[in-house]
Amino acid sequence: MRPGFARPRSESHQAEEARQRLEEMIVTLELEPGTVWSETELSEKLELGRTPVREALKRLEAEHLVEIVPRSGAKVTQVDVMQQLLMLEMRRELERLIAVSASRRATPEERNRCIQIARYFEGMRDINVMEFLRYHYEAKRFLAECARNPFAAAAIVPCHAMSRRFYYLHNRVIHDVPVAAKLHANVFEAVALGDEQRAAEASDKLMDYAEELTRRTVLTRT
Repeated sequence: MRPGFARPRSESHQAEEARQRLEEMIVTLELEPGTVWSETELSEKLELGRTPVREALKRLEAEHLVEIVPRSGAKVTQVDVMQQLLMLEMRRELERLIAVSASRRATPEERNRCIQIARYFEGMRDINVMEFLRYHYEAKRFLAECARNPFAAAAIVPCHAMSRRFYYLHNRVIHDVPVAAKLHANVFEAVALGDEQRAAEASDKLMDYAEELTRRTVLTRT
């Protein structure tokens, strides 16, 4: 069974809905890199008001997925492999910090949830990449909450957004969702056990995989 996640009460439901749906459109190239979209066009596309769309675009700009163009709208950013590698340098440190902190600070209830999440990741065999990425978004946000470090939680959001887009684009060639899912499962399992060293090692192995995948992309282009 797919473990569910509670939405934070302080979060604007419509703005978050708009952010998630726009991110998915960007990830799947429905909104292609380099294209410019007005708030009105996106509001009509999502069937939501301009206010939540405007808030969603601000968040997506902070996540480096769009660039706000005055009097024009939002421009979808390009996928840049070298920028991706630079981002992964920071993501490695943040992932380790969050995994170790969550191992130390998670409540018993949260540890039980981490076990459920780990098992769900491990069971991903024939799941499609978009379903994996949707679950990745919720699971990573939950793990950051377990770490009780709002600064790390905020800093890693753009890293995950950029990583989801990059992974979707290149999974069409690589097709290794079960491999990525297992690496995530290992992190959640270590957190559930409260094993800080194991959590750090699992996090580093996950990031080794992410960096290797990115560098492999460079090689296939040359």
